[in-house]
Amino acid sequence: MAGGIGSRFWPMSRTDFPKQFLDILNTGRTLIQATYDRFALFIPRENIYVVTAEQYRDIVSSQLNEILPENILCEPSRKNTAPCIAYISYKLMQKNPEANLICAPADHIILDQDGFKDTCLSAINFTLNIKGLVTLGIKPTHANTGYGYIQYDQQPVSNNVFKVKTFTEKPDKDLARTFLLSGDFLWNAGIFVWQVKNIIQAFEKFLPEMHDVFDAEKDAFNSNGEKEAIDRIYPQCTNISIDYGVMEKADNVFIIPSSFGWSDLGTWASAYDNLEKDYLENAAAGDNIMIIDATKNMIHADNKKLVLIQGLDDFIVVDTKDVLLICRKDKEQEIKEYVAEVKRNKGDRFL
Repeated sequence: MAGGIGSRFWPMSRTDFPKQFLDILNTGRTLIQATYDRFALFIPRENIYVVTAEQYRDIVSSQLNEILPENILCEPSRKNTAPCIAYISYKLMQKNPEANLICAPADHIILDQDGFKDTCLSAINFTLNIKGLVTLGIKPTHANTGYGYIQYDQQPVSNNVFKVKTFTEKPDKDLARTFLLSGDFLWNAGIFVWQVKNIIQAFEKFLPEMHDVFDAEKDAFNSNGEKEAIDRIYPQCTNISIDYGVMEKADNVFIIPSSFGWSDLGTWASAYDNLEKDYLENAAAGDNIMIIDATKNMIHADNKKLVLIQGLDDFIVVDTKDVLLICRKDKEQEIKEYVAEVKRNKGDRFL
């Protein structure tokens, strides 16, 4: 899934070139390239699909020249994750009613590739035997308020697979601490595994209107009429996430507690967590950043530009060709609101 605009990574992430196409951590690979690499370890290239916005088709094609052109699926509008997952599910259902599907965002960091592979294969094996919807949960390391939390039964139904009890979206600090201490909550990684026939049945039960518009056009998938069908379908779809639309309502949802070095890389603070720090705990992404009497800052700048920081503590500093952002780290969840404020005051020029 690669259609988002990554507004919390502004000003580096822009509407015309969002974060999934950027090398946020200076690794030499963009986030979507790293995601492709991760799946290519155990999925044949002809079975890897990207669902993105029409305006990003050329970017995806240029960054992932290994992927088949027909496997780049373009949405005519952004309608959150439920329509996106319905699109690929119906397409695969027409190809193979017994198909398995792993849905994953294109902008996550996963450090333990083998651990990720083993967890995904374990999830697929589970869904072959039990009619269930599986999500991967991350063992929390701190009371993060930027993630959703999933509570699960402590008695496994299979090897390291547990029944889900509740979903909670982005709790406040006190509730997040309670979840952390309880030991029966995991972070919601937004990575799902199921058989397509089972997720389509879930759409039919919990999002019947969306199911009906996709079902009415199903014969057009994998044909020359697919784009026209999608153009008819999307205006009729509700803007809703798969979590709200299906996962929180279904009674056959299971979770696999996982620890494969995951970060959703949703904010600059998460980038800070994944970058090397100097002895004063500053994280710098850029070749010419100088830091004097400053601590615990996240600084990102173009390699050709000299940026000198003095006296700042716990700040995010992001310098691009036309925008300079200086923001306290504890306000990083509000960057999305600042972007909206920029739009109101300055239009789309800096977005």
